[in-house]
Amino acid sequence: MASIDLDSPTVSAGGNASPQAKQRVADGVAGLKSYGLLYGSSPIMLDLYEQIERVASTDATALIIGESGTGKELIARTIHDQSSRKDAAFVAVNCGAIPDELIEAELFGHEKGSFTGAVQGRVGYFEHANGGTLFLDEITEMAPVRQVKLLRALETGTFYRVGGTDLISGNVRVIAATNRDPAVAVKENGLREDLMYRLAVFPLRAPPLRERDGDRELLAQHFLVQLNQQEGTSKSFSKRSIETLRTWSWPGNVRELKNAVYRAFILAEKTVELPHPHLASRVKKAVTQGDAMSVWIGTPLADAQKQIILGTLKYCGGDKRRAAKALGVSLKTLYNRLSAYGDEGAEEEAEQ
Repeated sequence: MASIDLDSPTVSAGGNASPQAKQRVADGVAGLKSYGLLYGSSPIMLDLYEQIERVASTDATALIIGESGTGKELIARTIHDQSSRKDAAFVAVNCGAIPDELIEAELFGHEKGSFTGAVQGRVGYFEHANGGTLFLDEITEMAPVRQVKLLRALETGTFYRVGGTDLISGNVRVIAATNRDPAVAVKENGLREDLMYRLAVFPLRAPPLRERDGDRELLAQHFLVQLNQQEGTSKSFSKRSIETLRTWSWPGNVRELKNAVYRAFILAEKTVELPHPHLASRVKKAVTQGDAMSVWIGTPLADAQKQIILGTLKYCGGDKRRAAKALGVSLKTLYNRLSAYGDEGAEEEAEQ
C-alpha cells in the first residue's frame, strides 16, 4: 500500500512544488482552499496565507512559532517557493537532533583535521543553502553558546568553517521555528534575546488545529481523497467519524489527524471509522508513575533502557517533548537515543 508522504526531503531543489501565487481551491474537496503547500479555509489560515505572501516578497528572516504538528516546515517551504529564491535549494535542519558538539560543524562546515574524526573537510548547511533558504527547526534546542555564532552569521553574512581561517560569504535566507514561546525561552536561557530579535523580523504563528474552524473535516476529507486516489478505492467516513472530527481537540494537530485517517483507512473495508475513545485514551491520558510496562529480570541495561524509551514515546503518542519530560531527560538526549536506535526508533515515531 502506498502511504501519504508525511515527511519531505531534508534538502530539495527549489521550484519543484510550483505553487500558485494566489490561493486556490484544492482538488477533490469542496470548500477546501490551499496556498502553496498549505491547506485550510478557516479565517485564521486565510490570514496566514496573506502574511506568507507579504514576507515571501522580501528577504527578511522569519520566526515561525507553533505547536508540534502544525506544519511549521510546510510554512517555511511555502515562503521559499513563493520567493525569488524558489529556484535555489531549501535546506531543513532540526537543531534538536544534532549533538551540541557537532552543531557548529554541521551548520558552517569544517576543515580536515579540525577535530577528532574529521578525516576530510566538509561543507556545512549554510553553504549547501547558498542562494536559497535555510530552515532551522527547534532553534530553542541549540545551546546559547552556539547561538552566538549563528547570530554573527546572520548579522554579517559571513562565517568560518570549524578549524578554518578563510572568511566565507554566504547569501542565505534563514527561517527559524520553535514550538516554545520565544519570550519564555529567553527567560529560561533557551534562546538568546539578541538572536530572538534578529530572527523575529517577521514572526508567524502556525495555528493549532483546534483554532481552525471547519478545517478538521475538510483536511480529513482531503487526506481520504488522496488515499482513495493512491489505492484506487472509494472509501468514505462514517457519521460517527465526522462527529469525532468535530468534537476531538486533536492535540497533535494536523500530524495527528493525518496519521489517524491513514490508520483508519488501512483498517477499513469500505467505511472509515475514527474511534474517538481510542484517540482520547492514547493521547489525552497523563503519564504517571502508576502507568507501567514490563522488563524481564536479566535484560541487558541498554536493552531495558531502549524498551523504556520507545515504550514511553509510544505511550505519549509520539510527542517527543512530552516523552522527554516523562523520562526526565532533555529533548536533545531523547533525539540522540532515537538516532542511535536507527530504523527501530524511526518506525516507532512513524507509527504515531
